[in-house]
Amino acid sequence: MRLPNSAHESHPWRIREVAPDFRLEDVWALPVHGGADDFETLLEVMASLDPAKGASLATRVLFSIRYRIGGLLGWDDPPDTLPVPERSETTLSARLPRDLRNSASGPDLSSHGFVALYRTDVEWAAELSNRTVHGVIHLCWVEQGEGRYQGQMAVYVKPRGRLGAVYMAAIAPFRHRVVYPALMRQIERAWNARTAQDWVLSGD
Repeated sequence: MRLPNSAHESHPWRIREVAPDFRLEDVWALPVHGGADDFETLLEVMASLDPAKGASLATRVLFSIRYRIGGLLGWDDPPDTLPVPERSETTLSARLPRDLRNSASGPDLSSHGFVALYRTDVEWAAELSNRTVHGVIHLCWVEQGEGRYQGQMAVYVKPRGRLGAVYMAAIAPFRHRVVYPALMRQIERAWNARTAQDWVLSGD
C-alpha cells in the first residue's frame, strides 16, 4: 500500500541527516510483518528479488523498454565522475555521520545499480547514480506496538536537471500503477515462502 510521505517523515530516520536535499518521492508499506529481530530477514528477502524478472508481464515489459532506452542514450553508463546534483561529492557516503560509516552490510543490490550506504538495527539505505537521477532506496522496520513490526520502503531522488525531472514525471504513472504494485506482490510471495521455510526448519 502506498503511504503519505508523513508516514515516513514522522519517524527520526537517519537518512534525513544524509540526504536532506533529496525529495521524498514514494513511501510504501511492505506486506511483511515480524518481530524486532526479523529486519535481517526482510533484507535477505529484498536481496533475492528482481522486479525485472517478476511474475508481472507488464512490469517485465516496462523494465525491458527502460533498459533498452537507457542503453541507447547512455543513461546507465558507469557515472564515475558524476556528482550529486548541485553538489561536489559523487556519493552520499561522504556525508555519513561517524557512527554510520562502515556499517553498510545487508542486501547486495549492485546488479541493479545500487550501492549500500549504511545499516542500523531498523534501517538500511543504498544509493543509485545515473545520468537521469541520483536516488536512494531506504528500507526500515517500523514498530507497530506489542512487539510487532512492519517493513516500509521509501525512495528519495534528486533529478539531474531538466532531463531528470522530465524522466521522473514520465515514469510516475507506471511506477505507481504497475511497477510498485507488482513489486509488493513479489515481496509478499517471497516473504511468505521464507517465513514458511523458517517455520518448518524450526520444527514448531
